[in-house]
Amino acid sequence: MLSTSATSSILELPRAAKRLVVVAVDACLCVLTVWFAFYLRLGEFVSLSGPPIKAAIFSIALALPIFMFWGLYRAIFRYSGWPALKAVTKATALYGLVYATIFTAISFDGIPRTVGLIQPILLLLAIGASRAIASYFLGGAYQNLLKRSSLPRVLIYGAGTSGQQLAAAMANSQEMRVVGFLDDNLRLHGHVINGLPIHNPADLNRIIVSLRISDVLLALPSINRKRRNEILNEMLKARVSVRTLPSVTQLAQGRVSTSDLIELDIDDLLGREMVAPDDALLNLHVSAKVVLVTGAGGSIGGEICRQIFKLHPSVLLLIEQNEYSLYTIHQELVSAATHSNVEIIPLLSSVQNTVRMSEIMHTWKPDTVYHTAAYKHVPLVEHNPVEGIKNNVIGTLTVAKAAVAHGVSNFVLISTDKAVRPTNIMGASKRLAEMILQAMAQMSNCNSLDTFAQSTTFSMVRFGNVLGSSGSVVPKFRQQIRDGGPITLTHPEITRYFMTISEAAQLVIQAGAMAQSGDLFVLDMGEPVKIIDLAKRMIELSGLTLRSADNPDGDIDIQVTGLRPGEKLYEELLIGENPKITTHPRIMKAHEEYLPWQELETKLELLKSDLDKNDIVALRAILVELVSGYAPDGKIVDWITLEQTDPRWH
Repeated sequence: MLSTSATSSILELPRAAKRLVVVAVDACLCVLTVWFAFYLRLGEFVSLSGPPIKAAIFSIALALPIFMFWGLYRAIFRYSGWPALKAVTKATALYGLVYATIFTAISFDGIPRTVGLIQPILLLLAIGASRAIASYFLGGAYQNLLKRSSLPRVLIYGAGTSGQQLAAAMANSQEMRVVGFLDDNLRLHGHVINGLPIHNPADLNRIIVSLRISDVLLALPSINRKRRNEILNEMLKARVSVRTLPSVTQLAQGRVSTSDLIELDIDDLLGREMVAPDDALLNLHVSAKVVLVTGAGGSIGGEICRQIFKLHPSVLLLIEQNEYSLYTIHQELVSAATHSNVEIIPLLSSVQNTVRMSEIMHTWKPDTVYHTAAYKHVPLVEHNPVEGIKNNVIGTLTVAKAAVAHGVSNFVLISTDKAVRPTNIMGASKRLAEMILQAMAQMSNCNSLDTFAQSTTFSMVRFGNVLGSSGSVVPKFRQQIRDGGPITLTHPEITRYFMTISEAAQLVIQAGAMAQSGDLFVLDMGEPVKIIDLAKRMIELSGLTLRSADNPDGDIDIQVTGLRPGEKLYEELLIGENPKITTHPRIMKAHEEYLPWQELETKLELLKSDLDKNDIVALRAILVELVSGYAPDGKIVDWITLEQTDPRWH
């Protein structure tokens, strides 16, 4: 069978050259069939000279014009089928009639009459066989060539090992076609690796036009974030879609493949360098200990579970009220625990269930608790305030009391930047959860909690939006771009802090390890990001353009839908103004006011009473009284209240 490269070389010849090849093949078949006809008649091979060569030359001179007349060289012979076979048969029949008339009926000296009958039959078989063989060997290859020629043409940025492995893996890809490399190494420019030229990135704009490039694949797994961001800025000007490979650690276990390609995430767009974690802090309260995570099936809780699992606790307790989410994270960790001694226990429960929380703590006596369970979507909690407060406030109180009663050493609450001067129920409930832990950490002579309280170190870790979490704008914008737009934005001036989910989880574990009871940590989120700028950048790095008044023919437009209930334009991380530095460059310590436990406990009892009565007005009033800076920005939008007060409100 022809090799792939030889087949491609033949198929990529100009049409005129391919016709000349076919004509030459048919001429050779004319000669060979005359020679073989002489053998069949005489019983021995004769030399191609004298009468035999005259018969062969006459065969060529007669056959080729007839074949041309019948269109055998206009047809694409790799598609030989019944119509093509009929054309060959008719042309050869006409040829045979003339050839037999001359050499059989009329006759020439030295040429047996039977040659005039045998040779046309042999030529028909030979021509038909040549078309069938060509169709067999070249037909499928031609289809593949056509398909590959229509595939998106891509360049790989990085001609190193990862880039070469990616190119090899994509050699037969049905998704895209690699046509070359880009590389910063000047010595490589103009050279060829495995048939693919290496180009200078400085010529990117020209190359994209001349080679009709649609995508650039970044095969730079070990490059630093600063350089990656510089490259991405270059891509923005070129209007190409950009995809990348995972980090070098993710590729360490095997070769690169097309399935490794991922779309750029927000951390690629923001250019934020991740600080290497402190292994001593990571291990301090986790390694070889019993660790409990509430909300283990959520975005943050799940990632904290993954990070904890890597640190080899003796037991990892997963608490989650959503059955499917619990099943998913449990199966993921069990699959990864083939050669691990970590005992992973999935426990269905709401954090509001006092008896269940107490039983769990009593049975396993965890050393460390990471409390991530919370309702966090601002509009949903605003429309369902009672359930939001129950889960975020009463749930935190329930788990914290159980931890105290059963001697948990370390209790870490995951909080949010929305707890700072909140305008919504979700933020106010999370700030109240912080205040509960602050008060419990500093209480003295309190009969409501037993003497174990002083042995539990309570700490809180506050941060902003986490990439990859449920409800994040990045996957939402990406899907809207795939759907052809529009991208929906609540306000053109809205800004948010962002951090990768893995970095957030690692920083939470490290902050908890350096805590003294009552510490409120704030993670350094970098500079806030204007969401409209993020949307524009995602459009551009998808190889598309923004549709606007200045560019009405653009691909994707942005529609402003208006702020949702309780939504803020800007988020803050600190209530006070003087955060303290810690030993970790990304972790700060805040000092914020709170109520003493005796006063707070009384208010919490009133809060519970109003929750039981579903009294939204009273609940908001208590939150305003308790949470400094809480300023509801609109009317009550609780679904039940709206329906009961005016069934036609919607």
